[in-house]
Amino acid sequence: MLFTPFERLIAMRYLRAKRQEGFISVITWFSLIGIALGVATLIVVMSVMNGFRQELFQRVIGLNGHMNVYAMQGAVDAYQPLVERLSKVKGVTEVAPTVEAQALITHEGTASGAYVRGLSPEAIRRRPTIARNIKYGSLNSFGDNTIAIGIRMANRLEIKVGDSLTLISPVSKTTVFGSAPRLRAYTVGAVFDVGMFGYDNNFIFMPLKAAQIFFSTGQGVTALEMFVTDPQNLREVRKDIIAAIGPVQQQPLRLLDWQQNNSSFFTALQVERNVMFLILTMIILVAAFNIISSLIMLVKDKGRDIAILRTMGATRRSVMKIFFLNGSFIGVVGTSFGLALGLLFAQNIEAIRQIVQKLTHTDPFAPEVYFLTHMPSVVDWQDVVRIVVMSLTLSFLATLYPAWRAAKLDPVEALRYE
Repeated sequence: MLFTPFERLIAMRYLRAKRQEGFISVITWFSLIGIALGVATLIVVMSVMNGFRQELFQRVIGLNGHMNVYAMQGAVDAYQPLVERLSKVKGVTEVAPTVEAQALITHEGTASGAYVRGLSPEAIRRRPTIARNIKYGSLNSFGDNTIAIGIRMANRLEIKVGDSLTLISPVSKTTVFGSAPRLRAYTVGAVFDVGMFGYDNNFIFMPLKAAQIFFSTGQGVTALEMFVTDPQNLREVRKDIIAAIGPVQQQPLRLLDWQQNNSSFFTALQVERNVMFLILTMIILVAAFNIISSLIMLVKDKGRDIAILRTMGATRRSVMKIFFLNGSFIGVVGTSFGLALGLLFAQNIEAIRQIVQKLTHTDPFAPEVYFLTHMPSVVDWQDVVRIVVMSLTLSFLATLYPAWRAAKLDPVEALRYE
């Protein structure tokens, strides 16, 4: 047996401080609360950071190709044979020709910038991130001069399904009177809400043929978007794609994947996640130091009791186990409370945010700043286990010195000065 009933009895009795030991009891409670808050905060922050990464990954990858082929200059011409070769590469599930460019949008005297992406009607219907998040209208009308816009753009410019808006291309056309901007009116057939501020506020999807005409790309496209079965592991499929592009392709092309296109963004998220973990670990470390302080004070206060226990036959090992159990109890209970509190908050963080927003009349999670329209949270059980193990380890280590000091106490000296 690791701890005898006698050792557990004495340890639990020391946890229930008497009136004259009230200050020690206060420090003990602060230690327990500090560990609980530290564990809960770490779980909530790690869950929110995981939610951020997952939401951004799913939405960015859902709207953009996992890998993209671009022309070094101009558009990708005669792309159909290349599409057929790329479609045969093992691991590639879809190859979608696209036309992407910036444009100016005007509606009833209001102007705004927009990012236009041309896709075939079949390709846009296969994008679940868009197809499953149509707020108004339908993608069935997507085609010819009918386009889809984001809900925030629609609200900002007061555009409804069926309204007409005008796009102005940055590529001008030459007339007998000189250069003139290229503009054309399009009908809004669908309004989407993908939950990312940048896309909902700035993106316009139009049919591929209409985009080729409007941006004067002829029969070419600006990129070939490819989707693969495993976007997290692109090494093998990348080699096969380069082999499919290189030997027979005359036009200089470049291949970029989602990791290269968003490397700085996802790297910043990972760095922030690691830094937050390190900083918030300090809360648990401070609580562990409080355990050391409370136990040292308890050992000093219980010097006479320790001496009596020793004279009655208690061994140094037994005394050390008593105070080790005393401090460990604080760590275990604090970690348990923190675990329960952290999981409760992490799984209901969006509801809590909405309550705070209603009470304070402010938005603590502005989509203009955080890109997403809701606060995501994904509990990673590996993170939870790591946090719990770290908290218990720090708590157990904090008890070693006070317990060793109690075991080294000389009973003769302790009783002499009582």
